[in-house]
Amino acid sequence: MNSKTKLKAPVARKQNYIHETHGHQRSDDYFWLRDDNRESPEILEYLNQENAFTDQEMAPLLGLQSELYDEMVARQEPELESVPYFKKGYWYISRYDQGKDFTVYSRRKGSMDAPEEVVLDCNQRALGHSYYQLGDLALSSNSLLMAYSEDLVSRRQYTLRFKNLSTGEDFADVIEDISAVVWANDNQTVFYVKKHPETLLPYQVYRHKLGDDIKNDQLVYEECDDTFYVNIYKTRSEQYLVICIDSTTTSECLVLDADNPMGQFISFAPRTRDHEYSIDHFQDKFYIRTNSSGKNFALKTSDCLTNNNADSWNTIIEARDDILLEGYELMADWLIVEERQAGLPLLRRINHLNGKSKTLSFNDPVYTVFSHYNPDPDSAKFRYQYTSFTTPATVYELDLNTGDTKLLKQSRVMGEFSSENYQSERVWVGARDGIKVPVSLVYRKELFNHNNPILIYAYGSYGHSLDIGFSSSNLSLLDRGFVYAVAHIRGGEELGRSWYEQGRLLKKQNTFNDFVDVSKSLVESGYGAKEQVFAMGGSAGGLLMGAVINQAPQLYKGIVAAVPFVDVLSTMLDESIPLTTGEYDEWGNPNKKTYYDYMLSYSPYDQVVCQDYPNMLVTTGLHDSQVQYWEPAKWVAKLRELKTDNNQLLLYTDMEAGHGGKSGRFKHFEDIAREFAFLINLAE
Repeated sequence: MNSKTKLKAPVARKQNYIHETHGHQRSDDYFWLRDDNRESPEILEYLNQENAFTDQEMAPLLGLQSELYDEMVARQEPELESVPYFKKGYWYISRYDQGKDFTVYSRRKGSMDAPEEVVLDCNQRALGHSYYQLGDLALSSNSLLMAYSEDLVSRRQYTLRFKNLSTGEDFADVIEDISAVVWANDNQTVFYVKKHPETLLPYQVYRHKLGDDIKNDQLVYEECDDTFYVNIYKTRSEQYLVICIDSTTTSECLVLDADNPMGQFISFAPRTRDHEYSIDHFQDKFYIRTNSSGKNFALKTSDCLTNNNADSWNTIIEARDDILLEGYELMADWLIVEERQAGLPLLRRINHLNGKSKTLSFNDPVYTVFSHYNPDPDSAKFRYQYTSFTTPATVYELDLNTGDTKLLKQSRVMGEFSSENYQSERVWVGARDGIKVPVSLVYRKELFNHNNPILIYAYGSYGHSLDIGFSSSNLSLLDRGFVYAVAHIRGGEELGRSWYEQGRLLKKQNTFNDFVDVSKSLVESGYGAKEQVFAMGGSAGGLLMGAVINQAPQLYKGIVAAVPFVDVLSTMLDESIPLTTGEYDEWGNPNKKTYYDYMLSYSPYDQVVCQDYPNMLVTTGLHDSQVQYWEPAKWVAKLRELKTDNNQLLLYTDMEAGHGGKSGRFKHFEDIAREFAFLINLAE
């Protein structure tokens, strides 16, 4: 592109619009960029102009982007298979065939030497579609029928279909806008969760008999409180179906005998404000993970389905102040519990008969371990998955009786990768209020010189713990001298439930303070050069990016904000936007002035001011259902209007994708290569 045709940064027109709440007026000159239908020619043209400008500014980096993409793809195994598992007479396996973007699901009857039966080839299903995502894949109790759901738009609105695995024929039954499905035990009836057409909240459960007209499906449950989400699953015993109804802080489970699909769901324990619980069933007993006796959750049991209350449950594992109970797996003679202590996950096995327990131990300073798929509860063999910054995903099988461990599969990194070339660390940073924040780091040993560029990643919301796993993509940064850091800031749940509570509602500022304090400390400790600090976050992590560059822009040379939630007040005041009402317990309800004022104090879009900002790459998806595309679009427009620097400000909108970006095994590397090229170029 020559200088005569060089594009200038798009300047969005301003159209005065005033939001008034609690007597306070907020000017929103870019409100016009919102189009719920995503059809406005003017808005689409503006987004395409932003994309063209980004393409122009990134054009000198196309060679680097191509190099990065090729590196990332070259590290992938040409053909990738899962560890086979046996269930109800069949061996099941999933795989990626060489050069293919999507998974093939298959099985073999009785033996792995039997002929292969392809259950679902997602490559075939994806043909002709710019986006494809498989949702649920559920087999009937007799393993002869399959329900599966697909999203072809990237708004997490799935279409449910059915297949006869004996004949290979597809049923005529097609159900739109679902989020989950489960079979009853009669091999004829399914229950599915329906999404609200406007807010996209999963809020209804219907019963459908295969072959019946969809119009005759019976509504069996509807959630009228739009701060709750609805899901459905089958228990470990396969004896019960469970409708789980969850908000941020409150739960309720409704139960139905899976042998009686025409029956009525009944409440296991009525919802009580701030009581979170979930249930499973095995060996004639209900297991309940509950915070009724402590915020870090206890594990309890009950023999009864009705007249349940928390006081009547028997305690297996007490709630503890220093250990978070995250999950459990029910086996015939053993209980496996997933716990978290000092920011690290733990896997512990407990013998049902003698109560003795043993925790698995690992050598890496930071890692992730969790239960793999274990379909046979009567087995004494337990599979788990382990990974770290330097260890690719590895599946082990533990003999629960002997303690012997067998390696089943470790993901391969093609090329010259050796874990010995990389060093991981865990450090603790003192935040401004004296709280210690854990930080996980990794770098290439021979390139570490205390003057490296450093990329700091974080999330810090919803009680989501950022577990440390291996990323073959990140090797492209590490091999170019970057230090990669994950800040486990408040708002996550790495240090237990209180860690989450200290980073939400009227304590949200702690999340931003922690990230800024971690950034400063890592430089002071020699993990990164002062002029080479970069930060990245997506979704609620994009909110984090928006807040910290308003509050401490001088710390960062470059920022990548992916699908960023930045127009906090406008979104949380609009109940028609998907997910808004369900998140009042996370951010607060701004219809109440106390929360309005607090959210206004950090809302990235509202707090953009005339000052220098870092170089920025902002990405979004036109069809995003989690964070609507107009939030980052408005934010970039306002930043471009007010910022006082000459640094890059780029907006890239994927016109065919949503919150999760591109679909397919390799296509998402295009997005990562763009982001990494942006960062590497700034670090040079």
